[in-house]
Amino acid sequence: MIELYESQRAMRNMRRAAMQRGVVAILDVGTSKVACLVLRFDGTEARDDGIGSLAGQSGFRVIGAATTRSRGVRFGEISAMQETERAIRTAVQAAQKMAGIRVDHVIAAFAGADPRSYGLAGQVDVMGVTVDEQDVARVLSACDAPDFGHDREVLHAQPVNFALDHRSGLIDPRGQIGTELSCDMHMLTVQAQAVANLAHCVKRCDLELAGLASSAYVSGIAALVEDEQELGAACIDMGGGATGISIFIKKHMIYADSVRMGGDHVTSDISMGLQVPMATAERIKTFYGGVQATGMDDREMIECGGETGDWEHDRRTVSRTELIGIMRPRVEEILEDVRARLDAAGFDHLPSQQIVLTGGASQIPGLDGLASKILGQQVRLGRPLRVHGLPQAATGPGFAGAVGLSLFAAHPQDEWWDFELPVDRYPARSLKRAVQWFRDNW
Repeated sequence: MIELYESQRAMRNMRRAAMQRGVVAILDVGTSKVACLVLRFDGTEARDDGIGSLAGQSGFRVIGAATTRSRGVRFGEISAMQETERAIRTAVQAAQKMAGIRVDHVIAAFAGADPRSYGLAGQVDVMGVTVDEQDVARVLSACDAPDFGHDREVLHAQPVNFALDHRSGLIDPRGQIGTELSCDMHMLTVQAQAVANLAHCVKRCDLELAGLASSAYVSGIAALVEDEQELGAACIDMGGGATGISIFIKKHMIYADSVRMGGDHVTSDISMGLQVPMATAERIKTFYGGVQATGMDDREMIECGGETGDWEHDRRTVSRTELIGIMRPRVEEILEDVRARLDAAGFDHLPSQQIVLTGGASQIPGLDGLASKILGQQVRLGRPLRVHGLPQAATGPGFAGAVGLSLFAAHPQDEWWDFELPVDRYPARSLKRAVQWFRDNW
């Protein structure tokens, strides 16, 4: 626990050093692509006292951007180190070339790794008349951390609500007068091995890791508008190998989860169903795919070459209806899985239940209609916020993670390790699931 706390603090300090130098790279390591953005900070708004401008327009500019096909990543987790290392090097070098500057520090995001959410609560008496930094550190360390096992690591631990003498809903209690301070904290743990693999991979690329984040979290930061983050919304980030789920309220993430399926599974179904190579299946999915069949689709024929490459003898056609018949069951399965996770999280107890779909696989035509049928809520397709200098090619839903990670780098929310915790008070261990906690507390 203490080691983890120290390693997160070390990354925070490294991030500060990179910000002072004025340049940092953002790395979104996904199953289908590795995206790298190089950010230049102009020194404004790079504050560390809570969250800055949500629009992300202040403080930084994208000066380099590159993507490359991901290799060696399955379900959002690294499965072949050398392949992934090569992909990361390629993306970082191309982004550095465009930026015309060398980058030493990266902040990375990854999906998968079996995320689990916990809701924790703590309470202390205020030492002086007003709440100071020490009091906040003490109340955070009074939160009972769960015994989540040695094979897991804390990725995020954010205070999401403070109460001072029963005045709840405070974002920052420092400087206020009161006697009893309590705090609600959201903690997200992931498999330690996935974190260690990514950290090791970044180190092998001669880069310093200045921060780590969950893809589900940063996609939510980029794709949900301010009102949605405030009133309550879920972001469903449909990637290639994993679908991330994050729930926000009062501008804080209070729950995250992941489904080990994504757009690549749809492609692989097409490949098997039509007996074509994966590359052909991906092309067919991109150009002709969909999930809602109409009467016209019987007549729309799609040409698909077979395995042999002998175009004359191997020419086959399928109707778009057949293609939709292959794609729809898998997309339904992913959405059903998402719905089960949202139900388990008590999402229907939130005051607002907007759902935003983002990520590369969210671009399948008709997906929003099918999603609102299965999830039974208002569903919209989300693109990431526009940020300064972002190339047109990087503004689609597939870049929600990379853009959100940029916003996260520029305006990190306060986390547990930003405060000097009293050493004798490293969190005790008792288990309390996030779900039940936010049902009771919001």
